[in-house]
Amino acid sequence: MSADLLITGADEVAIRQELTLVALGRKAADRALRVGRLLDVHTRTWLTDQEIVFKGRRIAWVGPAGAYTGEVAERVHEPDLSAVPGFGEVHKHIESSHLTPEYEAALVMPRGNTWTCEASHEFSNVNGPHNLEFWFTPRRLGSPLKIFPQPGSAVPPTAYEWGGGYFDGPAQAGFMAESVMVTGLDEVMDWPAVSDPKNPSYDRLWGMIGATLAGRGVVEGHGSGLRDIGEINAFAAAGLASDHEVQTPEETWDKLRHGLFTEIRVYNMAEIIKYLLAQGLEDWSQVAFTTDDRSASHTLRDGATDHNIRSAIAAGLKPEIAIQCATINPARHMRLTPSIGSIAPGRFGDMVLLSDVEALKIEKVWADGRQVSDGTRFLGAIPPIEWPDWAKQTINIQRRLTAEDFRIPAAPGRTTMQAAVIRPFHWHPEFYTMELPVVDGAVQRLESENLTKFSIIDRFSGEGLVSKMFWRGCGPRDPDTALACSVGHDKHNIWCCGSSDEAMAVAVNALIDQQGGWVLVHRGELVATVRFEIGGLMTQRPAEALDAEMQGLYRAAEKVDWMYEPTYRPRWYPGFPERLMFATLTCAPWTWVLVAPSPLAPEGFVNVGTGETHPIVW
Repeated sequence: MSADLLITGADEVAIRQELTLVALGRKAADRALRVGRLLDVHTRTWLTDQEIVFKGRRIAWVGPAGAYTGEVAERVHEPDLSAVPGFGEVHKHIESSHLTPEYEAALVMPRGNTWTCEASHEFSNVNGPHNLEFWFTPRRLGSPLKIFPQPGSAVPPTAYEWGGGYFDGPAQAGFMAESVMVTGLDEVMDWPAVSDPKNPSYDRLWGMIGATLAGRGVVEGHGSGLRDIGEINAFAAAGLASDHEVQTPEETWDKLRHGLFTEIRVYNMAEIIKYLLAQGLEDWSQVAFTTDDRSASHTLRDGATDHNIRSAIAAGLKPEIAIQCATINPARHMRLTPSIGSIAPGRFGDMVLLSDVEALKIEKVWADGRQVSDGTRFLGAIPPIEWPDWAKQTINIQRRLTAEDFRIPAAPGRTTMQAAVIRPFHWHPEFYTMELPVVDGAVQRLESENLTKFSIIDRFSGEGLVSKMFWRGCGPRDPDTALACSVGHDKHNIWCCGSSDEAMAVAVNALIDQQGGWVLVHRGELVATVRFEIGGLMTQRPAEALDAEMQGLYRAAEKVDWMYEPTYRPRWYPGFPERLMFATLTCAPWTWVLVAPSPLAPEGFVNVGTGETHPIVW
């Protein structure tokens, strides 16, 4: 039998044969944990004075203290604590913590998270061929956090993007066959491609859906903006099993009533839960909570899934139901209940020990049958990993960029030009048009109209292909100032916004040199950097070290005058435009977007719903 780190069909037989003998008392157990109370999430009942018996990393026996007849090598007694199952993430992009998986474990496990369904279209868009290897490596080397990868449907996100990964039906069939820990297909985001046979990504996406269904996997959905009853029906009919993008209570109710597993994010959780309670919802088995994207800094401040559970309780949900929404419900949805989701025989020995259930006060966390945290202090293993070049050398731009790369030339002899203009989170079906001045043969920004220059730089081909256009209400107003970042959902090319072409070149070149992260140039000076050296998305450091760098960036950004205008997305705020990381998305409800130059969008400006392209100036 292997070390029981990665779940395999062959190992399961030997593991469960041994667990059977331990449960019957015919073979000695490794340890037992006795607790004051235990929450059985299958029946939503509390059991008093319970004992959990472990063999290796699994639970062999659960029952009243003193009833187990077998031999136990080590006993632990926590009479004042209540045990609930280890919390799980039904839908999370670990990459958005900006920590590598082994350091993600150290951050989230003291906060109750023992397993994560990794929605893997971030790293896979950077390096598709090594996707599963990346997520399994820390666990294989002893990390107690169990990661269940879901290869990304959005690799690439649309037919108008390209780069470090390409997944199709045969690729997904291979992933499903490679490991039983692959739970299915990451969120299907490109609804226009799923619903339109003429879309150039139609066959690729349906091939991946078909391969997932053939492997009895779960096809995760992404239904942002789909609220019409006809579209909800079509979404469910397509086999998309869930939605984590619900925005309104009414939309949530409609999707639940059409069989969609609903994954609620914390920012609109209170409103949705209060509505569902008012509707008289009694069966919450089709509901889970999702973190989705949360940075290490925000997790240090607020928490992980524990924050989601507390928010649900504060909204009026019974603690026992809220805990089900972060344990057994997501495990059932992902068809993982033989291994996780409850404190029951055969499952991994994962549990959260609470001193106050109502307040969800975590004292200790167990994983793999042993204690891994004391308070917020992580006690588990952080395996020393030397990530290879395929993870560390992912910014492939074999030249230095210059101001000329960001210049937008005008037609000869023109003093003004018409320009296409969009805003961050531009969900309108049409772009705006503005007449802009020409100086020295180049089209100019207009600060009076809150216009900045926004650019996307291809980081995969080696050529550093550049697209650029004018965006409204998001960039620096100060002269010679630019912000660059290598996290640009979901293709993760480099993006840069700036008040001068020269500053933009300086920022992007600095970002290339450090292999990803953040760079801020203010008034011609490089004033702040944050390093994401793994995939251009993550850093191999503790959360506290990353947070210290981010706080330095925030302090430097406070000295910059940032343009701002409201847009369609409610979570778009004045000040440092950190959420520009998500403004490069190309899924519904986005229409006109800027992507890196591609064969189907040579200038990068394309309507991803229709495939129409348009010049940026004319």
